[in-house]
Amino acid sequence: MMKKIKAIIVIVTLLFICALSNAQVKPNVIFSDNMVLQRNVVVPVWGTAKDGETVIVEFAGQKQRSIAKDGKWMVKLNPLKEGGPFSMTIKSINAITIKNILVGEVWICSGQSNMERQLGPRSGQPLIDNWLSEAADGVNYPNMREFAVAHIPATSPISEVKAKWIVCDSVTVKNFSAVGYFFGRVLYKKLNIPIGLIHTSWGGTAAEKWTSRETLEAYPELKPIVEAYDKALKNYPDTLQKYMANEKQLFANWVADTLIAKQNNKPFPRKPSPPINPEKSGDCGGLYNGMIAPLMTYAFKGVIWYQGEANSGRAKQYRTLFPAMITDWRSKWQQGNFPFLFVQLAPQQGNTPDLREAQMMTMQKTPNTAMVVTTDCVDSTFNLHPSKKRPVGERLALAAMALAYGEKIEYSGPIYQSLKIEGNKIILSFTHAGSGLLAKDGELKGFTIAGSNKKLVPAKAEIKGNTIIVFADEVANPVAVRFGFINKAVTNLYNREGLPASPFRTDVE
Repeated sequence: MMKKIKAIIVIVTLLFICALSNAQVKPNVIFSDNMVLQRNVVVPVWGTAKDGETVIVEFAGQKQRSIAKDGKWMVKLNPLKEGGPFSMTIKSINAITIKNILVGEVWICSGQSNMERQLGPRSGQPLIDNWLSEAADGVNYPNMREFAVAHIPATSPISEVKAKWIVCDSVTVKNFSAVGYFFGRVLYKKLNIPIGLIHTSWGGTAAEKWTSRETLEAYPELKPIVEAYDKALKNYPDTLQKYMANEKQLFANWVADTLIAKQNNKPFPRKPSPPINPEKSGDCGGLYNGMIAPLMTYAFKGVIWYQGEANSGRAKQYRTLFPAMITDWRSKWQQGNFPFLFVQLAPQQGNTPDLREAQMMTMQKTPNTAMVVTTDCVDSTFNLHPSKKRPVGERLALAAMALAYGEKIEYSGPIYQSLKIEGNKIILSFTHAGSGLLAKDGELKGFTIAGSNKKLVPAKAEIKGNTIIVFADEVANPVAVRFGFINKAVTNLYNREGLPASPFRTDVE
Protein backbone atom coordinates (compact mmCIF):
# COMPACT_ATOMS: atom_id res chain seq x y z
CA MET A 1 0.00 0.00 0.00
CA MET A 2 2.80 2.44 0.92
CA LYS A 3 4.54 1.70 -2.40
CA LYS A 4 1.38 2.68 -4.30
CA ILE A 5 1.04 5.93 -2.29
CA LYS A 6 4.69 6.79 -2.97
CA ALA A 7 4.22 6.08 -6.66
CA ILE A 8 1.16 8.35 -6.75
CA ILE A 9 3.07 11.10 -4.96
CA VAL A 10 5.92 10.82 -7.46
CA ILE A 11 3.55 10.97 -10.43
CA VAL A 12 1.62 13.96 -9.01
CA THR A 13 4.90 15.75 -8.26
CA LEU A 14 6.17 15.16 -11.80
CA LEU A 15 2.88 16.39 -13.29
CA PHE A 16 3.04 19.51 -11.11
CA ILE A 17 6.64 20.21 -12.15
CA CYS A 18 5.72 19.67 -15.80
CA ALA A 19 2.73 22.02 -15.54
CA LEU A 20 4.81 24.63 -13.73
CA SER A 21 7.53 24.35 -16.37
CA ASN A 22 5.00 24.87 -19.16
CA ALA A 23 3.60 27.91 -17.37
CA GLN A 24 6.96 29.55 -16.78
CA VAL A 25 8.06 32.46 -18.91
CA LYS A 26 10.73 31.55 -21.47
CA PRO A 27 12.49 33.81 -23.95
CA ASN A 28 13.14 32.56 -27.47
CA VAL A 29 16.51 30.77 -27.58
CA ILE A 30 18.10 33.63 -29.53
CA PHE A 31 17.73 35.78 -26.39
CA SER A 32 20.45 34.17 -24.32
CA ASP A 33 23.79 34.82 -22.65
CA ASN A 34 26.41 36.63 -24.81
CA MET A 35 23.90 37.87 -27.36
CA VAL A 36 24.28 41.04 -29.41
CA LEU A 37 21.30 43.35 -29.94
CA GLN A 38 20.98 45.79 -32.82
CA ARG A 39 21.56 49.44 -31.92
CA ASN A 40 19.46 52.48 -32.93
CA VAL A 41 16.27 50.59 -33.83
CA VAL A 42 13.25 49.21 -31.99
CA VAL A 43 14.25 45.77 -30.63
CA PRO A 44 11.54 43.09 -30.29
CA VAL A 45 12.03 40.51 -27.53
CA TRP A 46 9.69 37.52 -27.44
CA GLY A 47 9.05 34.08 -26.00
CA THR A 48 6.44 31.85 -24.39
CA ALA A 49 4.38 31.93 -21.19
CA LYS A 50 1.01 30.82 -19.84
CA ASP A 51 -1.95 32.59 -21.42
CA GLY A 52 -2.86 35.75 -19.56
CA GLU A 53 0.44 36.00 -17.69
CA THR A 54 2.02 39.45 -17.52
CA VAL A 55 5.63 39.39 -18.66
CA ILE A 56 8.01 42.19 -17.68
CA VAL A 57 11.30 42.74 -19.49
CA GLU A 58 13.91 45.03 -17.93
CA PHE A 59 16.95 46.12 -19.91
CA ALA A 60 19.27 49.14 -19.97
CA GLY A 61 16.94 51.27 -17.87
CA GLN A 62 13.79 50.26 -19.76
CA LYS A 63 10.86 48.27 -18.38
CA GLN A 64 8.42 46.88 -20.94
CA ARG A 65 5.31 44.75 -20.32
CA SER A 66 3.35 42.21 -22.35
CA ILE A 67 0.43 39.87 -21.66
CA ALA A 68 0.84 36.37 -23.06
CA LYS A 69 -1.73 35.37 -25.66
CA ASP A 70 -1.94 31.89 -27.17
CA GLY A 71 1.15 31.03 -25.14
CA LYS A 72 3.24 33.80 -26.73
CA TRP A 73 4.44 37.23 -25.66
CA MET A 74 6.46 40.06 -27.15
CA VAL A 75 7.78 43.39 -25.95
CA LYS A 76 9.54 46.08 -27.95
CA LEU A 77 12.52 47.89 -26.51
CA ASN A 78 13.07 51.48 -27.56
CA PRO A 79 16.19 52.11 -29.67
CA LEU A 80 19.39 51.29 -27.79
CA LYS A 81 22.83 52.86 -27.85
CA GLU A 82 25.86 50.66 -28.46
CA GLY A 83 27.67 49.35 -25.41
CA GLY A 84 27.65 46.70 -22.73
CA PRO A 85 27.97 44.28 -21.17
CA PHE A 86 24.41 44.45 -19.86
CA SER A 87 21.98 42.04 -18.23
CA MET A 88 18.32 41.51 -19.11
CA THR A 89 15.68 40.34 -16.63
CA ILE A 90 12.47 38.67 -17.78
CA LYS A 91 9.84 38.18 -15.08
CA SER A 92 6.47 36.49 -14.73
CA ILE A 93 5.72 33.68 -12.26
CA ASN A 94 9.45 33.04 -12.51
CA ALA A 95 12.43 35.27 -13.33
CA ILE A 96 15.22 34.77 -15.87
CA THR A 97 18.41 36.79 -16.14
CA ILE A 98 20.35 36.90 -19.41
CA LYS A 99 23.95 38.01 -18.97
CA ASN A 100 26.86 39.50 -20.90
CA ILE A 101 24.68 41.21 -23.50
CA LEU A 102 26.17 43.70 -25.95
CA VAL A 103 24.49 46.28 -28.17
CA GLY A 104 26.03 46.96 -31.55
CA GLU A 105 25.61 45.78 -35.14
CA VAL A 106 23.96 42.46 -36.08
CA TRP A 107 24.34 40.81 -39.50
CA ILE A 108 22.80 37.63 -40.94
CA CYS A 109 25.38 35.36 -42.65
CA SER A 110 23.75 32.80 -44.95
CA GLY A 111 24.20 30.63 -48.04
CA GLN A 112 25.80 27.28 -48.75
CA SER A 113 29.21 25.69 -48.14
CA ASN A 114 31.44 28.69 -48.86
CA MET A 115 29.60 30.66 -46.16
CA GLU A 116 29.33 27.64 -43.90
CA ARG A 117 33.05 26.87 -44.12
CA GLN A 118 34.63 27.56 -40.74
CA LEU A 119 37.98 29.26 -40.22
CA GLY A 120 39.60 26.08 -38.87
CA PRO A 121 40.36 22.88 -40.84
CA ARG A 122 37.57 20.96 -42.54
CA SER A 123 37.87 17.47 -43.98
CA GLY A 124 38.02 17.34 -47.76
CA GLN A 125 38.57 21.08 -48.19
CA PRO A 126 41.78 23.13 -48.46
CA LEU A 127 42.96 25.06 -45.42
CA ILE A 128 41.91 28.69 -45.21
CA ASP A 129 44.89 30.90 -46.08
CA ASN A 130 46.96 31.69 -42.95
CA TRP A 131 44.22 30.26 -40.75
CA LEU A 132 46.45 29.68 -37.70
CA SER A 133 47.58 33.30 -37.44
CA GLU A 134 44.06 34.51 -38.29
CA ALA A 135 42.64 32.34 -35.52
CA ALA A 136 45.23 33.57 -33.04
CA ASP A 137 44.04 37.10 -33.78
CA GLY A 138 40.55 36.10 -32.63
CA VAL A 139 41.54 36.73 -29.01
CA ASN A 140 41.38 40.46 -29.78
CA TYR A 141 37.67 40.47 -30.56
CA PRO A 142 35.67 39.33 -27.50
CA ASN A 143 32.98 41.83 -28.51
CA MET A 144 32.31 39.86 -31.68
CA ARG A 145 29.91 36.95 -31.21
CA GLU A 146 28.41 34.29 -33.47
CA PHE A 147 25.05 32.55 -33.23
CA ALA A 148 25.41 29.43 -35.43
CA VAL A 149 22.05 27.93 -36.37
CA ALA A 150 21.76 24.12 -36.55
CA HIS A 151 20.60 22.43 -39.76
CA ILE A 152 16.82 22.07 -39.40
CA PRO A 153 14.60 21.57 -42.46
CA ALA A 154 10.87 22.00 -41.81
CA THR A 155 7.68 21.66 -43.84
CA SER A 156 6.18 24.80 -42.26
CA PRO A 157 7.70 27.76 -40.36
CA ILE A 158 8.91 26.84 -36.87
CA SER A 159 9.35 29.17 -33.91
CA GLU A 160 12.83 28.34 -32.61
CA VAL A 161 16.21 27.25 -33.88
CA LYS A 162 18.93 25.30 -32.09
CA ALA A 163 21.93 27.51 -31.36
CA LYS A 164 23.73 29.58 -28.76
CA TRP A 165 25.80 32.76 -28.81
CA ILE A 166 29.56 32.14 -28.77
CA VAL A 167 32.12 34.77 -27.75
CA CYS A 168 35.03 35.11 -30.17
CA ASP A 169 38.48 34.07 -28.94
CA SER A 170 41.49 32.24 -30.39
CA VAL A 171 39.81 28.84 -29.84
CA THR A 172 36.12 29.44 -30.58
CA VAL A 173 36.88 31.46 -33.72
CA LYS A 174 38.03 28.26 -35.45
CA ASN A 175 34.35 27.32 -35.71
CA PHE A 176 33.15 30.74 -36.88
CA SER A 177 32.19 31.13 -40.53
CA ALA A 178 35.48 32.25 -42.12
CA VAL A 179 33.77 34.76 -44.41
CA GLY A 180 31.62 35.96 -41.52
CA TYR A 181 34.62 36.37 -39.25
CA PHE A 182 36.67 38.38 -41.77
CA PHE A 183 33.60 40.51 -42.51
CA GLY A 184 32.84 41.13 -38.84
CA ARG A 185 36.46 41.87 -37.99
CA VAL A 186 36.59 44.75 -40.48
CA LEU A 187 33.32 46.19 -39.16
CA TYR A 188 34.57 45.93 -35.60
CA LYS A 189 37.80 47.75 -36.43
CA LYS A 190 36.02 50.41 -38.48
CA LEU A 191 33.07 51.07 -36.18
CA ASN A 192 34.65 50.12 -32.83
CA ILE A 193 31.39 48.64 -31.55
CA PRO A 194 30.18 45.08 -30.81
CA ILE A 195 29.39 42.84 -33.77
CA GLY A 196 26.87 39.98 -33.80
CA LEU A 197 26.93 37.37 -36.58
CA ILE A 198 23.84 35.18 -36.96
CA HIS A 199 25.21 32.35 -39.06
CA THR A 200 22.56 30.25 -40.81
CA SER A 201 23.90 28.32 -43.79
CA TRP A 202 24.03 24.78 -45.18
CA GLY A 203 26.44 23.36 -47.76
CA GLY A 204 25.12 22.17 -51.10
CA THR A 205 21.78 23.96 -50.81
CA ALA A 206 19.92 25.67 -53.65
CA ALA A 207 18.29 29.09 -53.27
CA GLU A 208 14.76 27.67 -53.51
CA LYS A 209 15.35 25.92 -50.18
CA TRP A 210 15.84 29.35 -48.60
CA THR A 211 12.73 30.87 -50.22
CA SER A 212 9.21 30.51 -48.86
CA ARG A 213 6.88 28.20 -50.74
CA GLU A 214 4.31 30.97 -51.23
CA THR A 215 6.92 33.06 -53.03
CA LEU A 216 7.94 30.14 -55.25
CA GLU A 217 4.27 29.62 -56.14
CA ALA A 218 3.87 33.30 -57.06
CA TYR A 219 6.27 33.19 -60.05
CA PRO A 220 5.50 31.14 -63.19
CA GLU A 221 9.26 30.55 -63.69
CA LEU A 222 9.50 29.05 -60.19
CA LYS A 223 6.34 26.93 -60.10
CA PRO A 224 8.17 23.90 -61.59
CA ILE A 225 10.23 23.79 -58.37
CA VAL A 226 7.04 23.38 -56.32
CA GLU A 227 5.56 20.87 -58.74
CA ALA A 228 8.71 18.73 -58.71
CA TYR A 229 8.75 18.76 -54.90
CA ASP A 230 5.09 17.76 -54.64
CA LYS A 231 5.62 14.95 -57.15
CA ALA A 232 8.70 13.65 -55.30
CA LEU A 233 6.77 13.74 -52.01
CA LYS A 234 3.87 11.81 -53.52
CA ASN A 235 6.18 9.20 -55.08
CA TYR A 236 8.51 8.85 -52.09
CA PRO A 237 6.93 5.67 -50.59
CA ASP A 238 7.19 3.85 -53.95
CA THR A 239 10.70 5.19 -54.58
CA LEU A 240 11.85 3.96 -51.17
CA GLN A 241 10.21 0.57 -51.62
CA LYS A 242 11.87 0.15 -55.01
CA TYR A 243 15.28 1.02 -53.54
CA MET A 244 14.88 -1.43 -50.64
CA ALA A 245 13.87 -4.20 -53.04
CA ASN A 246 17.04 -3.65 -55.10
CA GLU A 247 19.44 -2.65 -52.33
CA LYS A 248 21.48 -5.88 -52.31
CA GLN A 249 22.00 -5.78 -56.07
CA LEU A 250 22.86 -2.07 -56.00
CA PHE A 251 25.55 -2.72 -53.38
CA ALA A 252 26.91 -5.68 -55.32
CA ASN A 253 27.18 -3.52 -58.44
CA TRP A 254 28.84 -0.76 -56.42
CA VAL A 255 31.47 -3.15 -55.02
CA ALA A 256 32.27 -4.45 -58.50
CA ASP A 257 32.41 -0.96 -60.04
CA THR A 258 34.61 0.29 -57.20
CA LEU A 259 37.09 -2.53 -57.78
CA ILE A 260 37.26 -1.74 -61.50
CA ALA A 261 37.73 1.99 -60.76
CA LYS A 262 40.54 1.19 -58.33
CA GLN A 263 42.31 -1.03 -60.86
CA ASN A 264 42.08 1.71 -63.50
CA ASN A 265 43.00 4.55 -61.12
CA LYS A 266 39.67 6.30 -61.69
CA PRO A 267 37.27 8.05 -59.25
CA PHE A 268 35.20 5.67 -57.16
CA PRO A 269 31.44 5.50 -57.84
CA ARG A 270 29.08 6.88 -55.22
CA LYS A 271 27.97 4.40 -52.58
CA PRO A 272 24.24 3.55 -52.84
CA SER A 273 22.01 5.11 -50.22
CA PRO A 274 18.27 5.26 -49.61
CA PRO A 275 16.37 8.11 -51.28
CA ILE A 276 15.97 11.19 -49.09
CA ASN A 277 12.50 11.94 -47.78
CA PRO A 278 11.57 15.21 -49.54
CA GLU A 279 10.22 16.54 -46.24
CA LYS A 280 13.71 16.24 -44.75
CA SER A 281 15.59 17.58 -47.78
CA GLY A 282 14.86 21.24 -47.14
CA ASP A 283 13.49 21.58 -50.68
CA CYS A 284 10.76 24.02 -51.59
CA GLY A 285 11.26 26.41 -48.67
CA GLY A 286 12.30 23.81 -46.10
CA LEU A 287 15.35 25.77 -44.94
CA TYR A 288 13.45 29.03 -45.00
CA ASN A 289 10.95 27.37 -42.63
CA GLY A 290 13.55 25.86 -40.31
CA MET A 291 16.50 28.27 -40.40
CA ILE A 292 15.21 31.71 -41.48
CA ALA A 293 11.58 32.07 -40.38
CA PRO A 294 12.42 31.45 -36.67
CA LEU A 295 14.87 34.39 -36.78
CA MET A 296 12.41 36.83 -38.24
CA THR A 297 11.48 39.76 -36.03
CA TYR A 298 15.00 39.77 -34.55
CA ALA A 299 16.42 43.24 -35.21
CA PHE A 300 19.51 43.35 -37.43
CA LYS A 301 21.37 45.58 -39.90
CA GLY A 302 21.74 43.50 -43.07
CA VAL A 303 22.57 40.20 -44.76
CA ILE A 304 25.70 38.75 -46.33
CA TRP A 305 25.09 35.83 -48.69
CA TYR A 306 27.43 33.34 -50.43
CA GLN A 307 25.55 30.81 -52.56
CA GLY A 308 24.84 29.79 -56.13
CA GLU A 309 26.85 26.64 -56.83
CA ALA A 310 23.77 24.45 -56.31
CA ASN A 311 21.84 26.50 -58.88
CA SER A 312 24.55 26.72 -61.54
CA GLY A 313 22.70 24.38 -63.90
CA ARG A 314 19.62 26.64 -63.83
CA ALA A 315 21.08 30.10 -64.33
CA LYS A 316 18.17 31.53 -66.29
CA GLN A 317 15.75 30.49 -63.55
CA TYR A 318 18.14 32.03 -60.99
CA ARG A 319 17.57 35.43 -62.62
CA THR A 320 14.07 35.26 -61.14
CA LEU A 321 14.72 33.09 -58.09
CA PHE A 322 17.51 35.07 -56.45
CA PRO A 323 15.84 38.52 -56.48
CA ALA A 324 12.57 36.85 -55.49
CA MET A 325 14.28 35.34 -52.45
CA ILE A 326 15.72 38.73 -51.44
CA THR A 327 12.30 40.37 -51.81
CA ASP A 328 10.75 37.50 -49.84
CA TRP A 329 13.10 37.99 -46.90
CA ARG A 330 12.63 41.74 -46.90
CA SER A 331 8.86 41.43 -46.99
CA LYS A 332 8.70 38.84 -44.22
CA TRP A 333 11.25 40.50 -41.94
CA GLN A 334 9.49 43.88 -42.18
CA GLN A 335 12.67 45.85 -41.63
CA GLY A 336 12.61 47.67 -44.96
CA ASN A 337 15.04 47.21 -47.85
CA PHE A 338 17.91 46.23 -45.59
CA PRO A 339 21.36 45.89 -47.24
CA PHE A 340 21.75 42.53 -48.95
CA LEU A 341 25.40 41.94 -49.89
CA PHE A 342 26.38 38.83 -51.79
CA VAL A 343 29.34 37.05 -53.34
CA GLN A 344 29.58 36.34 -57.06
CA LEU A 345 30.89 32.81 -57.61
CA ALA A 346 34.53 32.47 -58.55
CA PRO A 347 35.54 31.01 -61.95
CA GLN A 348 35.54 27.25 -61.47
CA GLN A 349 34.93 24.23 -63.64
CA GLY A 350 31.40 23.75 -62.29
CA ASN A 351 30.41 27.40 -61.91
CA THR A 352 28.96 28.53 -65.22
CA PRO A 353 29.40 32.13 -66.43
CA ASP A 354 25.66 32.56 -66.92
CA LEU A 355 25.15 31.98 -63.17
CA ARG A 356 27.59 34.83 -62.45
CA GLU A 357 25.63 36.87 -64.99
CA ALA A 358 22.38 36.11 -63.15
CA GLN A 359 24.01 37.29 -59.93
CA MET A 360 25.12 40.53 -61.61
CA MET A 361 21.59 41.05 -62.98
CA THR A 362 20.19 40.63 -59.48
CA MET A 363 22.52 43.32 -58.17
CA GLN A 364 21.58 45.68 -61.00
CA LYS A 365 17.82 45.39 -60.59
CA THR A 366 17.45 44.92 -56.82
CA PRO A 367 17.85 48.07 -54.70
CA ASN A 368 20.31 48.29 -51.82
CA THR A 369 22.33 45.26 -52.89
CA ALA A 370 26.03 44.85 -53.64
CA MET A 371 28.01 42.07 -55.30
CA VAL A 372 31.55 41.04 -54.41
CA VAL A 373 33.56 39.77 -57.41
CA THR A 374 35.97 36.90 -56.66
CA THR A 375 37.70 36.24 -59.99
CA ASP A 376 41.06 36.66 -58.23
CA CYS A 377 40.20 34.45 -55.24
CA VAL A 378 40.66 31.15 -57.06
CA ASP A 379 43.36 28.71 -55.97
CA SER A 380 42.28 25.92 -58.33
CA THR A 381 39.66 25.88 -61.03
CA PHE A 382 38.70 22.40 -59.79
CA ASN A 383 38.08 23.56 -56.22
CA LEU A 384 34.55 24.64 -55.27
CA HIS A 385 35.84 25.97 -51.95
CA PRO A 386 38.53 28.63 -52.50
CA SER A 387 40.91 29.03 -49.57
CA LYS A 388 41.04 32.81 -50.00
CA LYS A 389 38.19 33.75 -47.70
CA ARG A 390 39.74 36.88 -46.20
CA PRO A 391 39.42 39.08 -49.33
CA VAL A 392 35.82 37.88 -49.73
CA GLY A 393 34.86 38.90 -46.20
CA GLU A 394 36.78 42.18 -46.44
CA ARG A 395 35.12 43.12 -49.74
CA LEU A 396 31.71 42.40 -48.23
CA ALA A 397 32.66 44.69 -45.36
CA LEU A 398 33.69 47.37 -47.84
CA ALA A 399 30.22 47.19 -49.38
CA ALA A 400 28.66 47.31 -45.92
CA MET A 401 30.60 50.43 -45.00
CA ALA A 402 29.27 52.12 -48.13
CA LEU A 403 25.66 50.89 -48.25
CA ALA A 404 24.87 50.39 -44.56
CA TYR A 405 27.03 53.04 -42.93
CA GLY A 406 27.24 55.75 -45.57
CA GLU A 407 30.99 55.87 -46.06
CA LYS A 408 31.87 57.63 -49.34
CA ILE A 409 34.10 54.94 -50.84
CA GLU A 410 34.28 52.80 -53.95
CA TYR A 411 33.02 49.40 -52.88
CA SER A 412 32.69 47.49 -56.17
CA GLY A 413 34.86 46.50 -59.09
CA PRO A 414 33.98 47.78 -62.59
CA ILE A 415 30.53 46.73 -63.85
CA TYR A 416 29.74 46.76 -67.57
CA GLN A 417 27.23 49.50 -68.44
CA SER A 418 27.00 50.11 -72.21
CA LEU A 419 28.77 49.83 -75.57
CA LYS A 420 29.33 52.01 -78.61
CA ILE A 421 30.49 50.67 -81.98
CA GLU A 422 32.95 52.74 -83.98
CA GLY A 423 34.18 51.04 -87.16
CA ASN A 424 35.95 47.82 -86.25
CA LYS A 425 36.05 48.68 -82.54
CA ILE A 426 33.68 48.43 -79.62
CA ILE A 427 33.98 50.97 -76.83
CA LEU A 428 32.80 49.77 -73.42
CA SER A 429 31.66 51.98 -70.55
CA PHE A 430 31.53 50.95 -66.89
CA THR A 431 30.03 51.94 -63.58
CA HIS A 432 32.24 51.64 -60.49
CA ALA A 433 35.36 52.58 -62.44
CA GLY A 434 36.49 54.30 -59.24
CA SER A 435 39.50 56.52 -59.70
CA GLY A 436 40.32 54.76 -62.96
CA LEU A 437 40.63 51.42 -64.73
CA LEU A 438 43.82 49.38 -64.80
CA ALA A 439 45.21 46.09 -66.05
CA LYS A 440 47.13 44.09 -63.51
CA ASP A 441 50.19 42.21 -64.76
CA GLY A 442 50.50 43.56 -68.29
CA GLU A 443 47.97 43.71 -71.10
CA LEU A 444 44.26 43.18 -70.53
CA LYS A 445 43.17 39.54 -70.62
CA GLY A 446 39.91 37.73 -71.03
CA PHE A 447 38.23 39.68 -73.86
CA THR A 448 36.64 38.11 -76.94
CA ILE A 449 34.77 39.81 -79.78
CA ALA A 450 32.29 38.67 -82.44
CA GLY A 451 30.84 39.92 -85.70
CA SER A 452 27.39 39.21 -87.13
CA ASN A 453 28.32 35.53 -87.51
CA LYS A 454 28.47 35.35 -83.68
CA LYS A 455 31.84 33.61 -83.81
CA LEU A 456 33.91 34.74 -80.83
CA VAL A 457 37.64 35.30 -81.30
CA PRO A 458 40.32 36.50 -78.85
CA ALA A 459 40.43 40.29 -78.78
CA LYS A 460 42.84 43.03 -77.91
CA ALA A 461 41.69 45.56 -75.34
CA GLU A 462 43.03 48.99 -74.40
CA ILE A 463 42.09 51.28 -71.55
CA LYS A 464 41.17 54.85 -72.45
CA GLY A 465 40.06 56.87 -69.45
CA ASN A 466 37.12 55.03 -67.92
CA THR A 467 36.36 53.13 -71.12
CA ILE A 468 37.88 50.09 -72.82
CA ILE A 469 38.37 49.78 -76.56
CA VAL A 470 38.08 46.20 -77.86
CA PHE A 471 38.98 44.99 -81.34
CA ALA A 472 40.40 42.10 -83.40
CA ASP A 473 41.97 42.22 -86.84
CA GLU A 474 39.74 39.43 -88.17
CA VAL A 475 36.47 41.13 -87.11
CA ALA A 476 35.70 44.11 -89.36
CA ASN A 477 32.16 44.75 -88.15
CA PRO A 478 31.90 43.78 -84.48
CA VAL A 479 28.55 43.41 -82.73
CA ALA A 480 29.36 41.89 -79.33
CA VAL A 481 32.07 41.57 -76.68
CA ARG A 482 32.51 39.13 -73.85
CA PHE A 483 34.82 39.40 -70.85
CA GLY A 484 35.73 36.39 -68.73
CA PHE A 485 32.57 34.68 -69.88
CA ILE A 486 33.76 31.06 -69.54
CA ASN A 487 33.85 28.65 -66.62
CA LYS A 488 37.57 28.94 -65.92
CA ALA A 489 38.21 32.55 -66.86
CA VAL A 490 41.52 34.35 -66.33
CA THR A 491 41.02 38.12 -66.18
CA ASN A 492 42.96 41.14 -64.91
CA LEU A 493 40.73 44.22 -65.22
CA TYR A 494 40.47 46.22 -61.98
CA ASN A 495 39.74 49.71 -60.82
CA ARG A 496 42.52 51.61 -59.05
CA GLU A 497 40.92 50.78 -55.71
CA GLY A 498 42.06 47.20 -56.32
CA LEU A 499 38.64 45.64 -56.99
CA PRO A 500 38.24 43.23 -59.94
CA ALA A 501 35.70 43.69 -62.74
CA SER A 502 32.76 41.35 -63.05
CA PRO A 503 32.69 39.01 -66.07
CA PHE A 504 30.01 39.95 -68.60
CA ARG A 505 28.71 39.64 -72.13
CA THR A 506 27.10 42.39 -74.19
CA ASP A 507 24.97 39.88 -76.11
CA VAL A 508 22.74 38.85 -73.21
CA GLU A 509 20.28 36.14 -74.14
